[in-house]
Amino acid sequence: MNFFEQQDIARRNTKRLVALLILAVLSLIAVTTAMFAGIMLYMQTGNSAYHMETAGLGFWASLGTLLDWQTVSGISMVVITVVLIGGLFKYQQLRRGGRVVAESLGGRLINTDTRDANERKLLNVVEEMAIASGAPVPPVYLMEESAINAFAAGHTPQDAVIGITRGCIEQLNRDELQGVIAHEFSHIFHGDMRLNMRLVALLNGILLLGLIGHFMVRGAMYSSVGRSNRDNKGSGIAIAGIGLIIIGYAGTFFGNIIKAAVSRQREFLADASAVQFTRDNSGIAGALKKIGGANAGSKLEAAHSAEFSHMYFSQGVSTAFNSLMATHPPLSERIKRVEPSWDGEFTVAAAAPEPDSSAETNSASVDRERFFKASVLAAAVEQIGEASSENLSQAQQQLQQIGEPLREAAHSPIGACAIVFGLLLDTVNSDLRKRQWQSLADHYSKALLHEWRDTVKQAATVNELDRLALLELCLPTLKSLSEPQVQTLQQAMDMLISADNKTDLHEWSLRRIVTHQLGEPNFHSQHKQLRQMRNSCQLVLSYLAHAGNDNTAEATQAFNQALELLRMNELPLLDRSQLTIAALDKALNELNRTRPLQKPQLLKAMMRTIESDGKITATEAELFRAIADSLNCPVPPLARQ
Repeated sequence: MNFFEQQDIARRNTKRLVALLILAVLSLIAVTTAMFAGIMLYMQTGNSAYHMETAGLGFWASLGTLLDWQTVSGISMVVITVVLIGGLFKYQQLRRGGRVVAESLGGRLINTDTRDANERKLLNVVEEMAIASGAPVPPVYLMEESAINAFAAGHTPQDAVIGITRGCIEQLNRDELQGVIAHEFSHIFHGDMRLNMRLVALLNGILLLGLIGHFMVRGAMYSSVGRSNRDNKGSGIAIAGIGLIIIGYAGTFFGNIIKAAVSRQREFLADASAVQFTRDNSGIAGALKKIGGANAGSKLEAAHSAEFSHMYFSQGVSTAFNSLMATHPPLSERIKRVEPSWDGEFTVAAAAPEPDSSAETNSASVDRERFFKASVLAAAVEQIGEASSENLSQAQQQLQQIGEPLREAAHSPIGACAIVFGLLLDTVNSDLRKRQWQSLADHYSKALLHEWRDTVKQAATVNELDRLALLELCLPTLKSLSEPQVQTLQQAMDMLISADNKTDLHEWSLRRIVTHQLGEPNFHSQHKQLRQMRNSCQLVLSYLAHAGNDNTAEATQAFNQALELLRMNELPLLDRSQLTIAALDKALNELNRTRPLQKPQLLKAMMRTIESDGKITATEAELFRAIADSLNCPVPPLARQ
C-alpha cells in the first residue's frame, strides 16, 4: 500500500470521476429531452393541423417535426449550464475545507481542553495517530448521534478534520476507536479525502435540477392561493417543476451509482491500512461488529447526511438497490477481510469501559541521542503514509516526554501561542533571549506576557527531538484563531526569528510548518514533471546542501550527489546569497504540483543531500520533515536507537 501509488490512483480516479460525470450529464440530457418530447406530443392531442401534417409519417418522423436539433441543443446547453453552476457553487462553499462538511452534519468542534472523559480519550487517540504518522493533528468534530460512524474531510492535510459520532466514542473501547481513527487517517494519506470533496461538488450540479423542481412546485402552490381557476400559469409552473423533480431523481440515481463506483474499493484499502497501522485487526473488526449489533447501526439522522454518504466509516444512509448503490461494502465482507476466522456473530454495543490510566501514563526510557544514522531517515521515508505500531508506541513515549503541563497548554489558544514563542526563543544567548521577549510587547499586552511566562520557559527546554511533536499538538488550537490573531502570531514569530538578523534551520522549520498549516489550502493539481521545475529543485537542494555543510566544497559534493538521482547534473549549486526565505517558500509551493509518483525521487534527493556526511542531526531531521510537510508527505518521527 505505497503512499505515493495510492495518491496517484486517487488522482487518476478524479479523471474517472469526470468521465462518469459526463456520462451522467448525457443521461440527464436524454431524460430531459424525452420528457420535453412527451410534453410536446401531449400538447398536440386534438390538434387537427398537426395530425394532418404528420399523416403517413412514422413515430420518429412525426416527433422530428416537434423536436429539431436546435431544440435538442438548447436543452443540452440548459442542462450543462445548470450542472456547471451547481458544481462551481458547491466547490466554492467547500473551499473552507473539512470544517464545512462537519458543520453541515451538525458537528461541534471539540475544545482541546475538554474535561469530558470520552472526548479526552478521542483527542488522545487522534494526537497519537497524527504524531506517529508525521501528519498535522486535525481538529475533531463531535456529532450528537447514537449511531457508530466517523469521517475525514478536507482537500489537503492542512484543512482536514475528523468527525465522529457520540455513539462511536461511548460504545467503542480504546482499541476499536483507534482502529476507526486509523481508517480515517488512511483516507487522508491516500488522497481519498480530496477526491470525496470533489465528488460532492460535482454531484451537486447533477442534483440541482431536482432542487430547482422542488422550488418551482412550492412556489407554484404558494402563488396559486387566491388565483381564479381560469389562471393556469401556476399549474403550468407546477407541471414543469414536477418534470424537473423527476429529472432530479434521475440525477440522484446516477449520483449514487457514481459514489458507489468511486468509493467502495477505497474502504477495503482503508481497513487494511488501519490494521497495518495498529498491528491489531481486532480494533477495526470490533468496531464493525458493534455497528452490526447496534440498534442505530451506522445510520445518521443529520439533514445533509446523504450528501456526504461516501465519506463515512460505514454506510450512513439507506439507499434503494442497496447492493448496487451502497457507498460501502457489506459489514460481513469487511469483517471477513480483516478477520478471516470471524464466526459471523455481531457484538451488542454497550458503554465502553474507561482505559486503564496507568497504561496511559506508562512510558519507556528513550535514547536522547542527537544524531541519527542515514538509514533511519531512509526507513522513515519508506513509511510515509504507512506508519507502524512502533511509530505509535514512539508517539506515546514522546507525549509522555513532553509532559502533561505542556500538553494541557497546547490545548488552549493562549498556551499554544506561548509554546510557539517558547520554541523560538534563543536558548544559548541570554541577551538575545531578553531582547526577543521584550519585542513581544509590541504585539501583546504585558499582562498576557506575564501569563505566558511559565509556559514559554517550559517549551524552551523541550528536547529538540520532541519539538515537532509539541508543535503538532498546538496546530488544532492555532487553527481556531481568528484571521487577525493568526496575522499577529505570524508577525511576532517573524520578529523573534529576525532578532539576530539570521534564520537558522530550527527557526525556519517551525515557521514553515505554522504558516503552511494555518495558510490557505493548496488546490493546485499535481500533474507536473520534476524536469519542468528544475529551478525549484535547484533552489531547495542548494538550501539543504548549505544548511548541512559550512564548507562550500562539501556542500557542492552533497548537492551533486542529489542531482545524480534527479538526472539534473547540469545545474550548479546556488550561492548562499541567492537563498532567501521567500524564494524557498515559493519553490516549495511550486514543487507541491509534482506528480505523486515523482515525489519519492525528490524526497530521496533531499535525503541524499543532508546525509552526505553519514549522519543526520536532530535539526536536519526537523528540517527534512518540515519540507516534506510542505509537500503534503507526512514523514513519521525518526526511530530512536
